[in-house]
Amino acid sequence: MRKSFLSYLFFGVLTTAFGQKNFQQTKAYIDDVKQLTDVMIYDVTSPVAAARYYAYSTLASYELMATQTGVPYPSFTALSKLRLTGIPAEVPSLQHPEMAYRYVLLYVGSKLLPSGKKLLPRAEKLKQALPPTEAEFVEAIGEAVLTYASQDGFLQLNNLKRYTPKRGPAYWQPTKPTYMAPIEPHWNTLKTFFLDRPDQFLTQVPATFDLDSASPFYAMTLEVKNVVDENHKEKNEIAAFWDCNPYAISQIGHLEFGLKKISPGGHWMGIAGIACKKARFSLQKTIYTHTLLALTLHDSFVACWDEKYRSDRIRPETVINRYIDKTWTPLLQTPPFPEYVSGHSVVSTSSALILTQIFGDNFRFKDTTENEFGLKPRTFKSFNQAAEEASISRIYGGIHFMDAVTEGQWLGRQVGQFVLQAIDPGSPSSFPTR
Repeated sequence: MRKSFLSYLFFGVLTTAFGQKNFQQTKAYIDDVKQLTDVMIYDVTSPVAAARYYAYSTLASYELMATQTGVPYPSFTALSKLRLTGIPAEVPSLQHPEMAYRYVLLYVGSKLLPSGKKLLPRAEKLKQALPPTEAEFVEAIGEAVLTYASQDGFLQLNNLKRYTPKRGPAYWQPTKPTYMAPIEPHWNTLKTFFLDRPDQFLTQVPATFDLDSASPFYAMTLEVKNVVDENHKEKNEIAAFWDCNPYAISQIGHLEFGLKKISPGGHWMGIAGIACKKARFSLQKTIYTHTLLALTLHDSFVACWDEKYRSDRIRPETVINRYIDKTWTPLLQTPPFPEYVSGHSVVSTSSALILTQIFGDNFRFKDTTENEFGLKPRTFKSFNQAAEEASISRIYGGIHFMDAVTEGQWLGRQVGQFVLQAIDPGSPSSFPTR
């Protein structure tokens, strides 16, 4: 009988306590992932594209690791929709696996990211530490992942019909200051790793646009306006901490400056690294953790974007400026895509489910991910607490309505639970029927 995939999570009980030299390998891999993040920030990578880049880069490390004898983590080709071709029939026993796993991560990242060449000096240094035949095998695994990535629909996005905002008071419209066109309206055409289809889990239909003072929609609109107008110090700090908007622009007079920020997926990948270091995970378990999280992030964004462009709902800023207060401005800058559902609520909830399964229900950690952006760290008693805060931050920031948050959390739970059940068919499912 095939062992439960999740049973391997607890292999770390035997491997967590190991030498300082091995732990340095774990930290080095986490730093390599951070290098990917830094290049994505430089490129102003969209949240959805960032998740895709994390998925394929970490997947290359994982699939290389899975080829090695004695590694307790099976290939995702047996547990997801992933199908790789071009992998050599002869699999060498890696002399320097820790270098090889890091090299293939950066190799794939350097090929996928627009400014991926920035990763090459670090990648070449790792390559030089490998025997030539070993480096060739590592690159073959990387090329197999890249070939799969080239067939996931991403390269065809520019050939699809251009999105035009719908007419009518209920629909999304570009927002100030730059009135950017909507980001990736056809992202739901991309291949998923686990989900059968992007609309596999349908949220409730969003509240009907209605400006009657007794309507639920109007009540939610006032809720957003009032919480921003309250100018509560703690709520403002929470909103800023989870902003994660790569498209934020600052204006000084007639000049505009881009504010480099991390994506929601980048924030949660950062949390994964923090947790792996705190738990002193082995390199193998660290690669597993980052890969499963990244694949889940990718599927979560595909499902979220499918709903965003189906409901195509207007943002609070547009409603309030048109009908209540034309001078009102949200605390956070409104991102350039439809409102429903909240992407951060979806991906934070699914990420928390994955990390809770790996680290446990009450894993306390200090989130220092936003330190480099001038924001003080926040401490959480669990991943679920962090996800709850990330979700409500969208109300505090003035960029989402409440039903987009709650239904986003619902969608995130469905995706996260589906992934966990896919890798362990015997695990209990709590999918509610609608």
